[in-house]
Amino acid sequence: MNFHGKYIKIFTCNSNRPVAEQIAACLETPVGKSEVTSFSDGEIAVSLHESVRGAECFIVQSTCAPVNDNLMELLIMIDAMKRASAASITAVIPYLGYARQDRKAKARDPISAKLVADLITTAGADRVLTMDLHANQIQGFFNIPVDHLVGAPILANYFKQKIGDRPDDYVVVSPDLGSVTRARNFATRLGCPIAIIDKRRPKANVSEVMNIIGEVKGKKVILVDDMIDTAGTLCNAAQAVVERGGATEVYAGATHAVLSGPAIDRLKNSVIKEVILLDTIPVPADRMLDKFTVLPVGPVFAEAIERIYEDKPVSSIGV
Repeated sequence: MNFHGKYIKIFTCNSNRPVAEQIAACLETPVGKSEVTSFSDGEIAVSLHESVRGAECFIVQSTCAPVNDNLMELLIMIDAMKRASAASITAVIPYLGYARQDRKAKARDPISAKLVADLITTAGADRVLTMDLHANQIQGFFNIPVDHLVGAPILANYFKQKIGDRPDDYVVVSPDLGSVTRARNFATRLGCPIAIIDKRRPKANVSEVMNIIGEVKGKKVILVDDMIDTAGTLCNAAQAVVERGGATEVYAGATHAVLSGPAIDRLKNSVIKEVILLDTIPVPADRMLDKFTVLPVGPVFAEAIERIYEDKPVSSIGV
């Protein structure tokens, strides 16, 4: 596809090739010929097997686990394209690692999200295209344009089909106070009421449910969050709405399937009936559960790329 006289080229590193292939298919262009390998000592090697001179290049790479390896792959490929005279370089990062380290929670803490933003900018990226940053203010950490997509419309369209003409039978529940705005917007899309889990977190990756604010008795609950990491918050919330609140069924939706540590076992043994995820982070086959439903984000990223280079607004995607 050709915009403004410049050719688009889609490249990918190793973390999320399926999304790159989705994007390329939607834009009717092949994935660029490149290779990302490692030397025997672990150093990353990037080879571009086609010219990028004068091209609008997009590098698709989720900086998920192994986070540091995937981040370095992205940085080195950006550098390779910059030195190969690409017209512009956009880092397409469906999931941005380190995004939760966005502030100083205590004295002498680093702000790692800002450091990662500086690394991507310094490497030579001209723009970042990402989805559902853990905190919106991270966009301000970059000194280059950031186009921030949201996964809620994809999840909402799926749940609309499930809900049908019975929105009053469902309640959208925020698993913690930090996700209230996200849950409220999601509930508005579905036409459902909202409830909130009030919890405290004694230490990192450990949560304890305190109260349920709102009515969930006799309802089917939809828990919505930006990511599922160890799944402690989500599974505790699901157990609370059933045991304390009297909910009849529990569903969960999240953009990023981080699924670290005990997440798979917790979700497998939880009362959650179905977990709807987006493929910003690939779920390995050996960690896939029957209750997982994975929806594609490639078409949304492809539409964003088209809009950017046709000088159309990106913010209206999915609205």
